[in-house]
Amino acid sequence: MLRLLLIAAVVMLAVGLVSADAAHAVWSGLVIAENVPQPAAIPPELTKFEQTLKDLFGYNQFEVIGQSNKTLKTGEEDWLASSKYFSLQCDARGENDAGYSLNLKLYKEKDVLLETDANLSKSSPLVIKGPQVGNGQLLLVLVVKEDELATHRRRRAQPANPITAGWNHLRRAIHRILP
Repeated sequence: MLRLLLIAAVVMLAVGLVSADAAHAVWSGLVIAENVPQPAAIPPELTKFEQTLKDLFGYNQFEVIGQSNKTLKTGEEDWLASSKYFSLQCDARGENDAGYSLNLKLYKEKDVLLETDANLSKSSPLVIKGPQVGNGQLLLVLVVKEDELATHRRRRAQPANPITAGWNHLRRAIHRILP
């Protein structure tokens, strides 16, 4: 009986220590940046780094003209963000310690305007200055966000302290076995 309890304790501690892999969602946007007398509110996808965009590029308005949300499970998915005239093809080449290796192709209709390899960091957005469009500038913006569903599952499945969780599992198992 004691041996069975010891095996159960080891298994429960091991289960508590195993973490679920976090899927990451990548938001990709084609953004027109321009200066206008009365700028519209910044799109919600860009609010976290609004001031940085304004400081770096000198524009006061940012409009998302095309976008895509893709959840990366293997780190090797492909996706496309497109607008009426432009499209951004993203080919993920795998995950690394800092983020994801990508091959990016920007198209204007069927013509390739830009092809580059880039690293998309998990901790900060990737912003690439594209061509002039009218009085503004096309920006390619990619942001890694932790997938909310995976985060929710992980938070429920993995408590903050796996040793405490294992101990609690063991204690409940003992209480069920012993009267």
